[in-house]
Amino acid sequence: MYPAELVKPMREDLTKVGFEELHTAQDVDTALAKEGTTLLVINSVCGCAAANARPGARMSLQNEKHPDHTVTVFAGVDKDAVAQARQHMVPFPPSSPSMALFKDGELVHMLERHHIEGRPAELIAENLVDAYNQYC
Repeated sequence: MYPAELVKPMREDLTKVGFEELHTAQDVDTALAKEGTTLLVINSVCGCAAANARPGARMSLQNEKHPDHTVTVFAGVDKDAVAQARQHMVPFPPSSPSMALFKDGELVHMLERHHIEGRPAELIAENLVDAYNQYC
């Protein structure tokens, strides 16, 4: 588990633009059961989360179409919430960071770590925007 003071600014990268933090398995189930579209970001302390994932997620929300709900869990911190989120992402293997778009509780788009690592934030945002334009 990472110290709270270490992850605080990493959490705020997303919460300051409206992402809701989920801390329990029940929080995840409740969030993903909501009607409409939900972007779930599994946040991480790794460099690709800081340089690519979080900025890409933030940029993507500037699109005209965007998810109704944005939520996040933090790998290595919100252990029960992350485990439950990953159950909703099956058949994709666990990875962090990662991002999943759900529509009416169904997984419709997935970005795994290998889609994020080494790619610029703008490309990640573009990938998400394409999904928003299709599903939102």
